[in-house]
Amino acid sequence: MIRTGIIGSGFAAHFHFEALRRVYGTKLTIAGVYSRTQTKRDIFATQRKITSFATFEEALEKSDVIHICTPAITHTPLAVQALSAGKSVIIEKPFSGYFGDSTEDFSGLTFDRLVGRKEAVANAQAIIDAEITARQKAKTDGTRPPVVCYAENWVYAPAIQKEREILEKTGAQILWMHGEESHSGSHSPYYGMWKYSGGGSIIGKGVHPLTAALYLKGVEGRVRQGKPIRPMKVSARTHSITKNPGFVDQGHIRTSYTDVEDFGAVHVTFEDNTIADIFATELVIGGVHNWLEVNTVNHRTVCNINPNNSLMTYNPLDENFKDIYVVEKIGTKQGWAFTSLDEDWFTGYQHEIEAFYRSISMGTTPESDSLLGLDTVAVVYAAYLSASLLGTEVDLGQASKNDRENFD
Repeated sequence: MIRTGIIGSGFAAHFHFEALRRVYGTKLTIAGVYSRTQTKRDIFATQRKITSFATFEEALEKSDVIHICTPAITHTPLAVQALSAGKSVIIEKPFSGYFGDSTEDFSGLTFDRLVGRKEAVANAQAIIDAEITARQKAKTDGTRPPVVCYAENWVYAPAIQKEREILEKTGAQILWMHGEESHSGSHSPYYGMWKYSGGGSIIGKGVHPLTAALYLKGVEGRVRQGKPIRPMKVSARTHSITKNPGFVDQGHIRTSYTDVEDFGAVHVTFEDNTIADIFATELVIGGVHNWLEVNTVNHRTVCNINPNNSLMTYNPLDENFKDIYVVEKIGTKQGWAFTSLDEDWFTGYQHEIEAFYRSISMGTTPESDSLLGLDTVAVVYAAYLSASLLGTEVDLGQASKNDRENFD
């Protein structure tokens, strides 16, 4: 029986809890929840009939696996502390990042992107170093080695996993991928301030199709050459369209950003000189637009995460559907809609958590591991550096020093 502790009591903690209830094949119990705000954690715990832990240390003591569902700025210190205690960790996206210099007047508009890149990669590397140390200690002690799972749900979305199967069975070479995550603005009140979110559209949305692209290129590499094909160079551009003097605000798009971008375009070149293009923005109304297209030497796949046309509904009046969930960020329930049958299923939430617990219980490497988290962080902050240089290509060399064999 694996004991699970949830850290955080907001949006991510909610869908992690729901996904835990759907885990099949691994025996687990939800030990409880901890978050810094007592009122929020007590409400979260009471509604779900679980324990409200008074401290993070109590959660560590009574859990075998820690779900880190807190703001990204806390991911590295919480993960390192949990790993040092011998616990496996499941880290919600983004894996880590750069959140400023802790000064009152820090601005995401003016900091040195080279410094940001260096510190972001160091924060991600600190998690990997703690994982390696913890696994070595467990091997010496004869205990179960802890595992770091990077909770990127796109990796486990059924469409992406079907493409994984196709790549494995056809031995295809991926030539070009392009993908997007866009909608009209984040749920989080902290989103839009670099010191909390670590960036804007690229890290808030672009990491989803980006990580999926990095993952699939890794799958190809394992099949064709026995090791992942990793990203090598990055170029990017960012914009703050809603801050333009001529922007006409009609209330459909969130505009409350202080020092982050609302549009990003990232171009990735891999070690084999194939490419991927990723778009992310807050400028799209009418629901979430999530997709990744994979072009290979022997097939082409379009992975539609959102919207899906398994069910389409036409509703002449919003009032008719007042008690019916349609799809995330649709804006209005009137007219035609791609009504989701099970949004969490299509987006991979339940699949990732079930796969993580299978890996943790069996001691295997998860499909979305800490190295994938590191590569994602490295690409994101190389992109921010490139954008500050108006698209100049940035080399990723320093982020490639780890390989999976370091862990065993």
